[in-house]
Formats: sequence, structure tokens, C-alpha cells
Amino acid sequence: MPHRSILISLALASFAPLLVAKNSTLLRYDEPGQFEPLSEGLPIGNGNTGALVMGRAADERIVLNHDTLWAGGPYDPSYPEAAEALPKIRELLFQNKHSEAQALVQRSFMAKPMRQMSYQSMADLLMKVPGHEVVEDYERSLDLTKALATVSYVKDGVRFTRESFASAPDGVLVFRIQADQPSSVDVTLQLDSLHDGARQSYWAEGMRIAGRNSPSEGIESGLRWEVEVSVKREGGWALPGDGYLKIRDADSVTLLVAADTSYVNWKDVSGDPHERNAAKVVAASGYEYEELKSRHIADYQSLYDRVELNLESPRPDLSRRPTDARIATFSQDNDPATAEMYFNFARYLLISCSRPGSQPANLQGLWNDKLSAPWGSKYTININTEMNYWAAQVVQLGECVEPLAAMLHELSESGQRTARNFYNASGWVTHHNTDLWRATAPIDGAFWGMWPMGGAWLSLFLWERYEFSGDIATLREDYPVLKGAAQFFLDTLVEDPRTGYLVTAPSNSPENAHHAGVTNAAGPTMDNAILRDLFRAVGRASEVLEVDAAFRDEVKATALRLSPFKIGEAGQLQEWQFDWDLGAPEMDHRHISHLYALHPSNQISPLTTPELTKAARRSLELRGDEGTGWSLAWKVNFWARLLEGERAHDLLELLISPGYCYTNMFDAHPPFQIDGNFGGANGITEMLLQSHLEDEAGVPMIQLLPALPASWPAGSLRGFKTRSGFTVDMAWEGGELKSALVRADRDGSVTFVLGEKRERFDLKKGDGIKLSEGLDSAEILR
Repeated sequence: MPHRSILISLALASFAPLLVAKNSTLLRYDEPGQFEPLSEGLPIGNGNTGALVMGRAADERIVLNHDTLWAGGPYDPSYPEAAEALPKIRELLFQNKHSEAQALVQRSFMAKPMRQMSYQSMADLLMKVPGHEVVEDYERSLDLTKALATVSYVKDGVRFTRESFASAPDGVLVFRIQADQPSSVDVTLQLDSLHDGARQSYWAEGMRIAGRNSPSEGIESGLRWEVEVSVKREGGWALPGDGYLKIRDADSVTLLVAADTSYVNWKDVSGDPHERNAAKVVAASGYEYEELKSRHIADYQSLYDRVELNLESPRPDLSRRPTDARIATFSQDNDPATAEMYFNFARYLLISCSRPGSQPANLQGLWNDKLSAPWGSKYTININTEMNYWAAQVVQLGECVEPLAAMLHELSESGQRTARNFYNASGWVTHHNTDLWRATAPIDGAFWGMWPMGGAWLSLFLWERYEFSGDIATLREDYPVLKGAAQFFLDTLVEDPRTGYLVTAPSNSPENAHHAGVTNAAGPTMDNAILRDLFRAVGRASEVLEVDAAFRDEVKATALRLSPFKIGEAGQLQEWQFDWDLGAPEMDHRHISHLYALHPSNQISPLTTPELTKAARRSLELRGDEGTGWSLAWKVNFWARLLEGERAHDLLELLISPGYCYTNMFDAHPPFQIDGNFGGANGITEMLLQSHLEDEAGVPMIQLLPALPASWPAGSLRGFKTRSGFTVDMAWEGGELKSALVRADRDGSVTFVLGEKRERFDLKKGDGIKLSEGLDSAEILR
């Protein structure tokens, strides 16, 4: 297609999307959290350390977490005898004896122990304020632009304010209690823990609690943990007692909270949490409160302010309502600002729970109030952990993916043991879950755990970060992980005598039973789709790095022998090699694994594969709209990829509604799982911008407003990233593109797609494409 005119020396910064001020960055409530921290508490976190602030005036409870406090200690759940059962399991599958095969997997091919370790709560910080049971003009809030939680109320004419934040630059949680009249702050401080045998100590300037984690599944306690609190008081007096620190007549009180464990890495627990905490507290004590807050806000905003989304609201009055009221009526109100707030909250959560040097976001991100969390709050890698990071690169939070990348490098080491012991294979593998100790064997039971694709799917994030960044040095570091994941399948794929295709065996279509009432099968559709993506990523990475030509050829040849997508008798995309879908026990199952090819993959799309797209849509219709919170979030993404913005928005309304969204905006599985928050936010990005496809010539495509719902007739976005290195600013009115500026972060070609129109451009790093309305108005800026 022809190129548009080239305008020399125009300033790219001249484009500024229209922004309308409204309340989409403040979670606000007129009542304290009364019951459950995970459904009412306001979360703060600096990656490693987190807290849930309930906001109670007289009897505050703040749940404290550290990302390395898990049950157990270093362990290896794999064992060489498992591989002896593998040939028989495959034989039974190929004889269509699926129940017998699954029973053999259960007896002889599961991890020892069969459960992994749970993420654990550390301690509670308690604040008791005598006489504040009844207060006036109460409000609590979470400012997403500053990562600052605030509680404010009036008692006997005195305004009391509490501020809480988690500082990444200083590694501490900070809590401040102050009043607008002197000598008014009375508070009794305590520390408590669910861990047996925790030891407490109190003194005038601080307090401490320490203990050990819990053993689990026969794995001994391996971690020591500690919380240290430095208490800075202005005015008044302090009196330590047996199990408390009493402060009276103070002008203000500032608490610096450090928490840590003896975790060094997944093989080493010899660290000293006391020494680490002391160093953090001493360093943070060198700053006044306002300095600590300024350092925290500057650090946080350096990430949060990179992008901006504005969904113009016809009802600005709705933004003044408390957040719980907005959630309760979102599906009835025309309130795009609540969807915008949900998007901003997800970005806030990722910055708060996944930073360089921290652990990745687990099932609950960072926040947990139990010793045995739901599903262990582990890394469930047959969808949930992946969902946590879908939006990260688009919203310029590449640093927040670093913990996931670090875990993948560790899994590629621990997964070699499982590959060798269970499959007699080289490379590495992990199944549907992992934990702090990087366990990689199949767990929980053959019905759920016999799925060897977790590492393959996760490792694709390493290729994706190259697609967004173009960072060859990082790709070179990551390439052995990608290659090892592929090598495992080159060693373990076997020919299915029933079809002649290479298949994974045994495996399952995550957690969904097929016609035989069991899950175990050979070569389910999702496995084949993931492998095609993995082999393609490894092949492309080897080309970029100019290495492993023979290996590249091998993975390309192997990919051609995988089972193709198939359309079943109901017109649906088949979930398995055979047309078992209509005979499956749960037609409305929460997992929609075979549609991985539609999202997050790019193998099925209305723009490239219309017949398969029709079949994928039919599968969604058969599944139905209901589901768990994270399942709804995935469906938002599916409908966005189908370019059906109204259906996507309908499910977003359901996702942000009571039953699926708690009053603190945490996603409800139920109970709380954070993946729904992240997946829902990514669905919003997919409705506005998509960059997963290539045109017929292999040129990356950027789809502008591909699934814009009628409920968002006007708005703007700034700073969104695409694959292949472009940054997008865009505004729209009346449901039509008004203006856009797309900047090239590196040399490359791009094809823009807007409705039925397409236009290709060849750009150099620093060039921009300016659209004043549609593609016909495109100008190249240099």
C-alpha cells in the first residue's frame, strides 16, 4: 500500500490525548472493613512485603505478609521409579482405556508428596484505640496514583488520620497515626501470629515477633521469619508491657515495619531475617516521615505514570459514590469510570506484588491471612499465573515480569530432575503447579495434575518480552530456558497409532473431564497449540541470535507433525483429538483451554482464520458466560479477540459485580484470586488495542479500537506498548478514532488495522505515525 506524506522535524510530543478529570484512581469507603481482610482490606505492597489495612477506628487489624514465607523447605518431589510406569500409561491411552491409564498415573506417576507447600500469612499488627468505637465523618481510601491508604475520622471534635504505604526504595511498610490537635493520639500496639510458638518482645521504641514456618506434607519447617517494628513518637509517653506497647498523649506515631525470612533461594534457607530487618529499619529511620513518603511516591509513580487510560463518563456524579456502591450497581449504571478504575487497580496491584528481586505474583498476589491458603495460594500455571502477567508489557511494566523470568530460570533447573526421573528425557518440565521451592512434578491427583505443559506455556513470556523490548542481550540469557522447554518435548512426543500425529501422552485439557469421565488423554488441543507457539518462539529466537540452526530445523519439522485444529459435529473447536466435547460431563466448565489458540495465542483470529474463528465462537457459546472470576476474565479476552466489544463488555460488567468482585475490588473466584483482576484489566486493553497478529507478508499488525463497546463512546489512552516495539497514544469520540500517535521504539515495518482498512508503513526508530482521524489521514513524523 502507498506510504503517506513525510513531515520532517515535527515534534512527537505535540500529540496530547484529551483527558477528563474524574475519580477513577481512588477506592473510597464510608465504613471500615468489618469481617474479612481479603474481601474488605485495602492492599499495600512493595513487591516483597505486603499488608491488608482494614481501617477500623478502635480495633485495627493489619495483616502482614512476606513473599518468601511458605510452608516446608527445600525438597524434590520427583523419583526415578515414576518413569517405569510411562510406557504402560501410554499403551492404555492408545487403547482408549482412559480410566485405567488415569488410575495408573494416580498410583505410580504422581509427586511425592502429592501436595505442594502453601504460601502463609506472617503476622498481624494490631492497633487498639480506647474510646473510638463510635466516630463521625469516617472515610477510608486507597489512592492508586500514590499507593497510599488513608483512614480519616472525627472523634470529640478531633480529626484523626492514618496513612499507610509500602516503600520499595526503603524496603519497609510505613504507618502513621496523627491528629489535628496535640496530645490526642492514644494507641496500644500489639503483634500476633497464627504460627505456633511465635515469640514477642516489646520496648519503648519498638516491638518484634519471630517464629518458624509450618511443616507440610512431611516436609520439615525450613524457614525462620521475623517482623520488627520501629516506633517513632512525637510527644506523649510510651510504656511497654507483657504483650503490648502502650502510647498515650502523643501528637503523632510513625511505625516502620520490616519483615523477612531466612530464604536465600529455592535451595538455601540460611539467611538471617533479624539482620536484614535491622538494616532496613536503621536505614529508613534516617528519613523523616514526609521524606519516606516522597521517596515512596516518586518510585511508585515512575512505574504507574507511564500509561494513562481515560474512559469518558456521561455520569460523573457516579464517581463520587463509595467504591462498594459503584461495584454493586456497575452492571446497571453507565459508568465507564468504574471499568477505568478496575484497570488502574490492576496496575497498582502488579506494581505492589511483583518487583525485581521479589517472588512472582501468586494466586493471591502477595496478600494472605491464613497458614493454609485456598489452593495453597501457589503458582497455578495451567492458566492463573500466566493471566497475572498478560497486561504487564502493554502497560509498560516490564520490570514487574522480572520475578516471573527469574522463577523460570530456576524451574528450568529443578525441572530437569523431573524430566529425567519421570520421563527419561532431557530438557526440563513442570506441570500444573509450582511453589516457592520450585517443585515441578505432577501434584494434587491425576485428574488435575497430569499436565506437562506448565513450563512450556510460562516460558513463552520470555519470548514475549523480547517481542516488546527487542532486547537481544536479555533474549540471549533466556534462550537456554526456551530451548530446554522445547528439548523436553522433542524427547517425549510420541506417535499416536490412532491418528499418526505426534502427541503429549499422558496429558489433559486442564481440569476438564472428557467423555470417559476422566481427564487423562493424549494430545489435547491446548497442548498442540502451546507447542506450536513454543517451537515457533525457539525457532525465531535462534534466528535472532544466529545459533542452533539444526535444532531450529528439528523443532520446525516436529511442529508439522502435531495434530491440527479440528471442528466437531456441533461446529465447535474440538477440545481433544477426538470429538468428545458434547459427551463431556461439564459443558460449562470454567477452563476453556482449547481456546488458548484464540487468546493469548494468535493461531485463531477473525482476520486470518475465519472458519476456525467461527468454531471458537461456537465453543464459547456452548461453554456459556458464567464461570469463576478468573474464567469470566478470560472470556472477556476471548470476546475481545473475536472483535465483539459488546459481548466483552457484558462479561466485564459481570466480572465487576457482587459475587465476582469484592468490595475492596479483589477478584472473587470465590474466594479471592488475583488472576481475575489482572485478566480483566488485560481484557480492557484488548478491547482498545491488539498487536498479536502478522499480515500475509509477516509484518506485525496493530489493531486500533478492535472491540470498542458502545458503552465507551469517547476516551483516550497514552503510552500503551505493542509487540514489535511501538508506543500508542490514541483518542476517540462517538465510537470513532479521533487522533493517534504511534511511535517506533526500534526500526521495523507495521500494518495498521482500523475497521476494514489496512495500511502498511516502514519506520525507523524515533519515527511516528500521526492520525488526525482515520488511516487516510496518516502522516509519518520524523
